[in-house]
Amino acid sequence: MTVRLVLLGFGNVGRALARLIGAKHAEVEERYGLDLSVVAIATGRHGVAKDDRGLDLTLALKIQEEGGNLAELTEGAATSDILRLLEGIEAEAVLESIPVDYQNGQPAIGYLETVLRRGIHAITSNKGPVVHGYRALSELARVNGSRFLFEATVMDGAPIFSTWRECMPGAQLTSFRGVLNSTTNFLLSEMEAGNSFEVALKKAQAIGIAETDPSGDIDGWDAAIKVAALATVLMDDPLDIQDVEREGIGKLDAEQIIEAARDGQRWKLVCSGWRENGKVRGRVRPERVGPEDPLYQLRGTSSSITFTSDVLGDLTIVGADPGPSTTAYGMLADLLNAVRPG
Repeated sequence: MTVRLVLLGFGNVGRALARLIGAKHAEVEERYGLDLSVVAIATGRHGVAKDDRGLDLTLALKIQEEGGNLAELTEGAATSDILRLLEGIEAEAVLESIPVDYQNGQPAIGYLETVLRRGIHAITSNKGPVVHGYRALSELARVNGSRFLFEATVMDGAPIFSTWRECMPGAQLTSFRGVLNSTTNFLLSEMEAGNSFEVALKKAQAIGIAETDPSGDIDGWDAAIKVAALATVLMDDPLDIQDVEREGIGKLDAEQIIEAARDGQRWKLVCSGWRENGKVRGRVRPERVGPEDPLYQLRGTSSSITFTSDVLGDLTIVGADPGPSTTAYGMLADLLNAVRPG
């Protein structure tokens, strides 16, 4: 069975997803009988490519990396209007990885609403639609016989949401605590090793885990929206990002990091969520942790979260040195769960 796909966004994650689809194509077809065919790629800066017969992903990657316009791959009349593309394209799934809008989740929410209304599966790595549109998008998916899935939004594709959805029915999440932003953990690890913030940031950008403007990571916005996403989905209580107590790592300096190391401790940007007086609370802040803390051992881009529930006690999930390729796998896993037979 041919599964026609639209890639919405072609940055670090979108390109990693294209490579993964290419690398896994034969295996997926052999194991599941699914022929994955990308029929459109839509971007904000590099144009829109569309070909109902399937795009050449190797060529698309080459054009994007050389700064060209993907429209040259389009068969027939070209369009730069993403919404118009989504309203008319024939596809089984849209995989969305455009940059997050922390405040309202747009335009991603509008794009996903459009495809879900048409019965097309919506797979996203974007936290915005989960925090700002989870219930509405989930309901749209339900009434139109499609799926809204978002495993890649937190911890770069580690099975966070699916673990709770599939393996822990009836459990109630009472609290969680962890390191959820790989970029800041990498920066703090590099600074502890003696590198300046500027050098550490350049290294993070070179390996694709930090944007040109890293303020979303440094100021704690990325971590805060992940806290809000976890609370909204797993604690069934919508938590607005503005209601998450937020302090980033921008005020930490080399002296503080070295002092903590002398005391046998490390700085981590700790994310927490808990229930208090019938409400869900969330917090992001730098904390010094010692060897007795599970977060102490996290180095580089690694991340971790510990869930506390009413029936199972503590459950910890660790993602070791993730990157765009692991985020891409989270999206591919969601896709296969949505479309594979049975």
